[in-house]
Amino acid sequence: MRQARTVFGSPAASDGARPVVTIALILLNFAVYAAELMQHSVVDKLGMLSDAMRGPNNALYEPMASPPPGYHPIGVAHGEWYRMITSAFVHILPNQPPLGPMHILFNMLSLWMFGVVVEQQIGKVRYIAAYLLSALGGSVFCYYLTAPYTQSIGASGAIFGLIGLYFVLSRKLHFDPLGGRRQLVIAVLWLVLASRFTSWQGHLGGLVTGAVIGLVYVYAPRARQVAVQAAGLVAILAVLIGATAVRTSALHTSAEEGLVRHGRAADVAGGPAAEGLAGLTSGH
Repeated sequence: MRQARTVFGSPAASDGARPVVTIALILLNFAVYAAELMQHSVVDKLGMLSDAMRGPNNALYEPMASPPPGYHPIGVAHGEWYRMITSAFVHILPNQPPLGPMHILFNMLSLWMFGVVVEQQIGKVRYIAAYLLSALGGSVFCYYLTAPYTQSIGASGAIFGLIGLYFVLSRKLHFDPLGGRRQLVIAVLWLVLASRFTSWQGHLGGLVTGAVIGLVYVYAPRARQVAVQAAGLVAILAVLIGATAVRTSALHTSAEEGLVRHGRAADVAGGPAAEGLAGLTSGH
């Protein structure tokens, strides 16, 4: 007997199917948060950081063309590519206002709300691919649009990707239990209103990437659905990698030309420290 499939090509989940990917992502986020609580340096090691110097007292400094002894370059521009994904699993510590522990709690609540529905509709493989690509998209926007020495952390880039993806899918299915249009408006409002203490760049990057992924899933022709969807995801990944390579080259060129300032400590805590919340998941 042929297995039933959704309109997006994934095996149709039964009503009682457990959203194992969403549960695994939530558990992974809480596991990383527990590691942060035990060792605060986890945030510095895994957070999104474009181009900075680690100096005396473990402080962050603006990048320098010729750093003195005791300073060393860190960040994506210096080969730490993993930060673009690991930053989506790191959250603000409890003693860091204004969000503190509410950062991870609201993000995980949002992930549960959107993740369960999206995972059921598109299947586990498509879902995890969309989640990670959205996280990467948020990091790429941060790479371009934030100060190189500013850290960005949080799952909300990926969650905003799920919001954009859900909006596109709900228009296709004419099945909208979460109110896709309302959720999209709330997400955009949060992006704007919270921009002073969250990274709107990460939110916007995730939202745009998720919506594009949704278009790939929705408009892939049924006859070649899997191949077209896979090719679309590879194309999105290639664009994000290419954009990262271009930005990295530009940062290195600026350093070589001596266009960066020297030796002044960056006030990391004063900038947008994290990607922030994906928005309240009920009531809004």
